Amino acid sequence: QVQLAESGGGLVQPGGSLTLSCAASGPIRRVNTMGWYRQAPGNERELVAMMNSDEGTDYGNDVKGRFTISRDFAKNTVSLQMNSLKPEDSALYYCRADMVADRAVYAYWGQGTQVTVSG
Repeated sequence: QVQLAESGGGLVQPGGSLTLSCAASGPIRRVNTMGWYRQAPGNERELVAMMNSDEGTDYGNDVKGRFTISRDFAKNTVSLQMNSLKPEDSALYYCRADMVADRAVYAYWGQGTQVTVSG
């Protein structure tokens, strides 16, 4: 079974930085997009950043210019560098990977890592 393992969350003061990492393991076939979503209490899950297999990126409007996504295609990992963090960035951050198998696309999610911006 494909699994996504996130790491790097924690508590940081406003203006600080954090780096999230996610590694995919298991019977991995072709990974198309990998990236991050987040969900704060009472809110819907929203896109933070995604990168496709052509290294094209998509960012949520609230994080453009502050967050940077990167991927290691050989290792099936994705990272998110978060700078100039704000209290409103506090949320549970989920890693997502879309994989292609048998002409279908399957979305896999991690368990989530908590980011809290306070102080």
